[in-house]
Amino acid sequence: MERIWLKQYPAGVPADIDVNQYTSLVALLEESFKKFADRKAFICMDKSISYRELDEMSQALGAYLQSKGMAKGARVALMMPNVLQYPVATAAVLRAGYAVVNVNPLYTPRELEHQLKDSGAEAIIVLENFANTVQQVIARTAVKHVIVGSMGDLLGFKGVIVNLVVRRVKKMVPAWSLPGSVAFNDALSAGRGMKLNQPKLTLDDVAFLQYTGGTTGVSKGATLLHRNILANVLQNDAWLQPALKKPPHVDELFIVCALPLYHIFALTACFLLGVRAGGVNLLIPNPRDMPGFIKELMKYKVNSFPAVNTLYNGLLNSPGFDKVDFSKLKTSFGGGMATQKAVAEKWLKTTGCALSEGYGLSETSPTLTCNPADTDKFSGSIGIPVPSTYISIRDDDGNEVPLGTPGEICAKGPQVMAGYWNRPEETAQVMTADGFFRTGDIGVMDERGYTKIVDRKKDMVLVSGFNVYPNEVEEVIAMHPGVLECAVIGVQDAKSGEAVKAFVVKKDPNLTAEDLIKFCHEQLTNYKIPKHVEFRTDLPKTNVGKILRRELRDEKKNAAAA
Repeated sequence: MERIWLKQYPAGVPADIDVNQYTSLVALLEESFKKFADRKAFICMDKSISYRELDEMSQALGAYLQSKGMAKGARVALMMPNVLQYPVATAAVLRAGYAVVNVNPLYTPRELEHQLKDSGAEAIIVLENFANTVQQVIARTAVKHVIVGSMGDLLGFKGVIVNLVVRRVKKMVPAWSLPGSVAFNDALSAGRGMKLNQPKLTLDDVAFLQYTGGTTGVSKGATLLHRNILANVLQNDAWLQPALKKPPHVDELFIVCALPLYHIFALTACFLLGVRAGGVNLLIPNPRDMPGFIKELMKYKVNSFPAVNTLYNGLLNSPGFDKVDFSKLKTSFGGGMATQKAVAEKWLKTTGCALSEGYGLSETSPTLTCNPADTDKFSGSIGIPVPSTYISIRDDDGNEVPLGTPGEICAKGPQVMAGYWNRPEETAQVMTADGFFRTGDIGVMDERGYTKIVDRKKDMVLVSGFNVYPNEVEEVIAMHPGVLECAVIGVQDAKSGEAVKAFVVKKDPNLTAEDLIKFCHEQLTNYKIPKHVEFRTDLPKTNVGKILRRELRDEKKNAAAA
């Protein structure tokens, strides 16, 4: 396969990266710990920790975990928002020779039980706010060791105040009881008196079990090896360089980490990329608190801002955001869901930095494609494959389709997972005979190698035999000045088989369904225009901010059945 996209690479970006320059992801971490020892690594609620402190604390916590007798390769679950304990715990688990199982802290007991059972996790590190959920399911899992942290851990004296507010004032910690559990700070103290035995790790050891978001079905664990994650960190690092070299000069990379660290996007593009570059991550525990988020942004001059469309949109529509100083902002990466043109244009106008949309999945560590980091405009595509990555657009029989023809996006590269954890049949279903991963997304590649997402196979709406892709309709609706957010699904229709239905959150309270339909008539062919419009105060989303069309579809099915 000819890599036609290489001609579009910015100067200095290599065609391939060398994963073998490190023996494991841990080797990369430890290199940065030493190289950047005196630099700040993470900031949260005005408290920072340096690379030296991250090195020392993760070593101690890793030694403590080893003292529990778990064998190399054991799975350790992490269930926390973006707090300082998260990077410490992640580095500790990896350095001890174990695999990290990232858990959404907002999971219900049913969802948590499924993930702990499926992964076979033997230990869990959880913030006390979510310990009650663990309490409800732990007896039915393999978890034997529990470490419980608090919001105030690692914050020094301020931590006492934070814990008081969280526990007593805001009452954010439901009562819990986990006999035998150990406090995070106590585990750290105990580990400081122990020696971390460095296990022999290779690129083929499991680093993370990254569970799919469940937007298309049952949550499955993508098995990500040290090789996979390391490759994507190096790919992202190489891709970022042209933007960092643009004036004004910055001494070190400053990344906004508002996306949750348990999500693959933030894990790789914020945490690990930041560590590789010797940069600092600004951790935002609750990005939905827009006033609080903006208050944090006011304190710093950030360089990199990875986020999803809904987060960009929310900030742009929040009072005070236009007062933030973005004079040092060099890159804004959009991913996780389609970035809408209306949002991208407003972001550029407000911050002076163009949105560079990328694409990837939990199964691919995540980045597969991205627009050049030094772009000065929004392209409307997901960009071109990053170094060492092959993209092939294929039909249902696995044959590559001509350029300009829609087909399933299939990918090959060192960042593609080893498979779904303990699910060989499901792994086989998503891998082609020649080793490409079938993403389930429909895309079109042009003659330059740029790909545009048309939609997910399962989201496609069939109206009288015509394919309607929700992303396209949502893009148009989002351009209406009276619209804040929208989602489009297909609903049953006696005449056309399916019809397009739009769910809309208003920005203008006077907006009517007739206004929207008239607006769509100016932009879309008749069969693509929503037949139904339903106004909502909000839309169902994952904790990353991705709109859940599946939930909207399920609502309609249940209502019809009733």
